[in-house]
Amino acid sequence: MTLTHIVGARPNFIKAAPVLAAIGARGLSQSLVHTGQHYDRNMSDVFFEQLGLPQPDVNLGVKAGSHAVQTGETMIALEGLFTASPPDMVVVYGDVNSTVAASLVAAKLDIPIAHIEAGLRSRDRRMPEEVNRLITDQLAALLLTPSVDGNENLVREGVDPSKIHLVGNVMIDTLVRLQPKAEAHWPALAEAHGLSDGAYILATLHRPSTVDDPGVLARVLATMGRLGGRAPVLFPVHPRTRQRIADAGLAVPEAFSLVDPVGYLDFLALQSHAQLVVTDSGGVQEETTYLGVPCLTVRENTERPVTITEGTNELVGFDMDRLERLATRVLDGEPVKGGRPLLWDGKAGERIADVVEAWFAERAGG
Repeated sequence: MTLTHIVGARPNFIKAAPVLAAIGARGLSQSLVHTGQHYDRNMSDVFFEQLGLPQPDVNLGVKAGSHAVQTGETMIALEGLFTASPPDMVVVYGDVNSTVAASLVAAKLDIPIAHIEAGLRSRDRRMPEEVNRLITDQLAALLLTPSVDGNENLVREGVDPSKIHLVGNVMIDTLVRLQPKAEAHWPALAEAHGLSDGAYILATLHRPSTVDDPGVLARVLATMGRLGGRAPVLFPVHPRTRQRIADAGLAVPEAFSLVDPVGYLDFLALQSHAQLVVTDSGGVQEETTYLGVPCLTVRENTERPVTITEGTNELVGFDMDRLERLATRVLDGEPVKGGRPLLWDGKAGERIADVVEAWFAERAGG
């Protein structure tokens, strides 16, 4: 039996690493296809190196473009690949354009799909990622969920419960494995950026809803600038965000330290030692929950509500008064709330390998 894993963006790489390792240890044949969605060195190559991922068997080279262009070009390339050498299962991750493109092509070629991180919902169909999640979950043969709410969402949508498996969060597998290595990076990072342990704010913003509207982006930057009067703000800037700041002619507050995107190990170390993280990233909401670091999310909704109900995350939407108020409480030393959700224990990859192996065994026996 052969499996083809599809990755395209940095979150996919983090999720794929433990799954590739666990399935490879079972002796199943597998290949890795990189669609190219994140293609520059800082956004892709460094992650492969640091995560210990094998070099992709195929790189499709599909780069930036509109959602339709990127999805369409990926589908065309994958159709040729799957037709020439059909795998027995296609494994997709998360909610990026590569995920839905691979799912559509596999479904039309009658190739079973396993969706890792299935069942997450923001209930906001204005988000392209939400559309990708909904389509992928309707097409998948195996739905591998990171938290109980994922199971509940899928059952509510009429998915056959026999397809749904609660396996835990594979991103946490990678975090647990690499946290010691990340910690070794901290002294150099602290010196390079003038940081003190637990005495700075880490910011990361990249979603269109946050950075594409110059008015919203200006308000966020101004609020973070005021918070910078209390604690220094380190802001690894996504290329998209840097371009939006420049296009809008926005002044960057003096309290900000803008740096280029960093590798996984550096960013994990920076999260671990921050007093507060301000983000619009889904993965960061999960990582800060595991690390026990307060997180304020500049979004009106989240597909990861467990990080709020059980973790350290709070939604602030685009209410900058709320952002400033909650951040001030953290900076004033308010105790951190929350704990770790069920099965966020570093063993999700093994549980996924168990499910996949059992799925193939059942069909071989039939």
